[in-house]
Amino acid sequence: MRVAYTLEQCWHPTPGGTAVAALRIARELQTRPDDVELLFVSGKHSSPPAPEFRPSGAVAMLPLTRPWLYEAWTRFNWPKVESVTGSIDVAHATGLIPCASSMPLVVTVHDVAFLHDPDKFSRQGARIMTRSLDVIRRRADRVICSSQATIADCVAAGFDAEMLRHVPLGVDAVTASGTDIERVRRRYRLPDEFVLFVGTREPRKNLARLALAMSKRATRQTLVVVGADGWGDVGVVDHGDTLFLGFVPDDDLAPLYAAAAVFAYPSEREGFGLPVAEAMAQGAAVVTSRGTSTEEVAGGAAVLIDPFDEDDIARGIDEAFDRRADLRAPGVERAGQLTWTAAAERTLAVYREVSS
Repeated sequence: MRVAYTLEQCWHPTPGGTAVAALRIARELQTRPDDVELLFVSGKHSSPPAPEFRPSGAVAMLPLTRPWLYEAWTRFNWPKVESVTGSIDVAHATGLIPCASSMPLVVTVHDVAFLHDPDKFSRQGARIMTRSLDVIRRRADRVICSSQATIADCVAAGFDAEMLRHVPLGVDAVTASGTDIERVRRRYRLPDEFVLFVGTREPRKNLARLALAMSKRATRQTLVVVGADGWGDVGVVDHGDTLFLGFVPDDDLAPLYAAAAVFAYPSEREGFGLPVAEAMAQGAAVVTSRGTSTEEVAGGAAVLIDPFDEDDIARGIDEAFDRRADLRAPGVERAGQLTWTAAAERTLAVYREVSS
């Protein structure tokens, strides 16, 4: 089965979790050449993406650059991906923007947060995502969602539930060594105890409330923020109680999770919440939002808080400190249930469904 597999998000200024998920699932699918042949597709680029987001194979490039590619795909269903891949059985748009194709179309929709909080997105971003959702409703044969929360949001947005498929994401669960933990402590000059946040810095990640919650706690610890700059004012400055590390390489991320006393992820809305699973895989005590997909990902192995209440976030962080020993084993067990192999198998099942 030949599948055109879009990877344009790897060239985005902030590729984020959608690129990570697409690349990890692709890597697993490439171990099954008897079942599927992935044909990577993107827009026109003069240079490769950042090393951390480079596909494991050649990428066929369409003649348009972004944002013209996104405009043409959503307005005119052109240029077709098969124009650069040759014949295909399935087209898979691994991000929210549906690619153009005459063949069965699968689209991955991680979240529709822009429908709930459009002011938390750029005007251009909200516009193209809203139009994309309309096109997906009309054109897609199946929609892959990484959480039941996103499935519920899609149904509320007018999708037929019969076309939605649940494909939870996975986690790279190699435990960080003591040597690596000490290495990152020295490299980033980390305090003995700190609260960690990992994610793109943008308004919906809720960093302002997290920083305020940290300031309300009786015990003061440093908030360490890891992640690339996104867009908008997150309302937090780099000072003595908050340390911004920016983007860190993959080799440093697992040891950072393992070194943290508590991992706090009070995001207002997520499609999945990969950092929650990644933190639990390293044995970190996790604090995350109640009533969102991250509660679903945590699977009962985290302290849940109201992301819109600074006092409750502070309460949750204090509770996580007190329960660190009790949260470790359930968190590691839960993370072990989320694998990229399983995500790839479920994705392949969707391909088979639409190609038949």
